[in-house]
Amino acid sequence: MASLASPAFGLLWPIILQSLLLLPFFWIFLRVYSWHLRSSNYGRRSVMLAELGYSSKDRKRVIGFFHPYCNAGGGGERVLWTAIAAMQRTNPDAISAVYSGDTDATKAEIMSKVKARFDISLDPKLIHLVFLKSRWLVEDSTWPRFTLFGQSLGSMYLAWEAMSKLIPDLYIDTMGYAFTFHVVSQLGQIPIGAYVHYPTISSNMLERVKSRKTGHTNSGAISSSLILSHLKLLYYRFFMHHYVLSLRTASFIMVNSSWTKGHIDSILQHSDILMNAIHLLPPLLAIKFFSSDHAPARARIVYPPCDTREMSLFALIPRSRTILSVAQFRPEKDHRAQLNIFHRLLELHPEYTQDAEEPVRLVLVGGSRNEGDAQRILELRGLAKELGIDAYVDFIVNASYPAVLDWLSKASIGLSTMVDEHFGINVVEFLAAGVIPVAHASGGPLKDIIVPFNGERTGFHASTLDEFAEAIHTVLSLSPEAEQAMRLRARTWAVQRFSEEEFERGWNESGWRSWVSQ
Repeated sequence: MASLASPAFGLLWPIILQSLLLLPFFWIFLRVYSWHLRSSNYGRRSVMLAELGYSSKDRKRVIGFFHPYCNAGGGGERVLWTAIAAMQRTNPDAISAVYSGDTDATKAEIMSKVKARFDISLDPKLIHLVFLKSRWLVEDSTWPRFTLFGQSLGSMYLAWEAMSKLIPDLYIDTMGYAFTFHVVSQLGQIPIGAYVHYPTISSNMLERVKSRKTGHTNSGAISSSLILSHLKLLYYRFFMHHYVLSLRTASFIMVNSSWTKGHIDSILQHSDILMNAIHLLPPLLAIKFFSSDHAPARARIVYPPCDTREMSLFALIPRSRTILSVAQFRPEKDHRAQLNIFHRLLELHPEYTQDAEEPVRLVLVGGSRNEGDAQRILELRGLAKELGIDAYVDFIVNASYPAVLDWLSKASIGLSTMVDEHFGINVVEFLAAGVIPVAHASGGPLKDIIVPFNGERTGFHASTLDEFAEAIHTVLSLSPEAEQAMRLRARTWAVQRFSEEEFERGWNESGWRSWVSQ
C-alpha cells in the first residue's frame, strides 16, 4: 500500500491543497454573485409587471416553469399548460413565468398554438415568457457523445441564463432537467419543485449496460465490447450519483405514473460506495459541498391530464378499420416498430388488403420538433415503401387539435410501441375516445393505464411483432357486441381516472402553495 510519503501522494497533495484553498474564495464569489443577481432582480421584475399591465406595488407571486420546449405540442406540454390554467383559476395573484427556448415564436403565437392543440384557454396577463437563447446546449445533436452529461451541463448554463433574466418565487422544472436545481438553488436561493415525466437515468439503464443488452440507450458497438461496456457503466454510475444529488435539492417532486414513482423513489435512496469515496477527493468534494443533499418526501403520483370530456362524446361504433398512432416523431417512440408490426399483420392476414371493401390502414399522427424529426419522417416513409405497405400508411405531421380529435373519433385501434413509456397520455386518449389500445407491455401502459376495469379487458399489451400483430387481429375480429363493450369499458375507466379535473386536484394537493408562500 502506498504511504503518504510515496511519489504518487507527493504529486497529489499540491492539487488537494490548492483545491481546499480555492474553495472558500469560490464560495464567497458565489454568494456575492447570487446577491448581485437577486438585488438586480427587483428591476427585472418591475419591468415584467409593467409589460403585463401591473405596477410594482401589486402583490404578485411569480411561479417559474422551466420548459425550454413549451411550444412542442406534446404530452409534456399539455401537463405544463393545464397546470398553468389550473393555477390561474385557483391563484389569480400568481404569474406564471415560462422559461422557453422557442425564440422563433411570439407569446401570442405560442398561446394560439396551446388553444389549437390542447383547447386550453389562458389569461395572457398572468403569463410571462422568458425567452432563452442557449437552448441549443440541450439539443441531442450538440452532444453526439456523452449525451446525458453534455445535455446536463448545457441545462445548467441554460438555468444560469434563466436566473440572470428573472428569478421567480418558486421554480418548477416540468421537463426533467434536474441538474438545473443546483444553479437555481445557489443563485436564486428559492424553493424548487419538479414534475418528472421520465427519470434521466435509471437502474434499468445501468442494468442494460451491465448485462450488455443492445437498446436505444446502449448501441451495439458498446454492448459488443467488454471494455467499452465497463467504461460506460462507470460513466453511468458517475452520472447517477450526481442525478441523485440533483433530485435531493427539490422541495417536492411530482411524477406521472407508478412506474416513474418506483424509479424516482429508488433513485432517491440510491447510494454508490465507490462514487461516495471518489467524491471525497478534491475537486469533486466541492460539488458535494455545494449540493443540497437532503432527501425530499417520496414522489407523489399526479397522473397527466387528458381532455376526456370532449373525447367521451365520440360514438363508440361504427369505426373505420384504422390503426392509429399519436406520438411525436422522436426515436424512443419507435415508429419503425409500428411499420414492421403493420407489415407483419398484413403478412399473417393478407385478407386485410386483398379484396377488402375497406382495407386496414395505419395512420401515424405526430409532431415534428426539428430537423432531426423531419429527417426521421423521411426515413420512415422510405421504410414503408421498402416494406411494400406505403399504399396503406398515412403520415399526418403537426396536425391541429381538431384534426387529432377527428382521427380519434373514427379509428378502431390505438398503437403505442415505446418501451418503458413513462406514462402514455396518447394511450389514455385512445381509451377516452373509445379506441381500443394495443401498447408495449411495459411502463405506464402496463401498470397504470391498460388495466382491467370491473375485471374485464380495456385493451391489449404486447412485446414482439407477432404479439402486436395478433392483438390487432383480435380487435379487428371482435363481434360488434364485444367491440362496443370493450370500448365502453375503456372510456369509463379513462374518464374516471385520467381527467383534467383529477390532474388539477393532484397538482393543487402537491404542496406547491406552501413553498411559494414562504
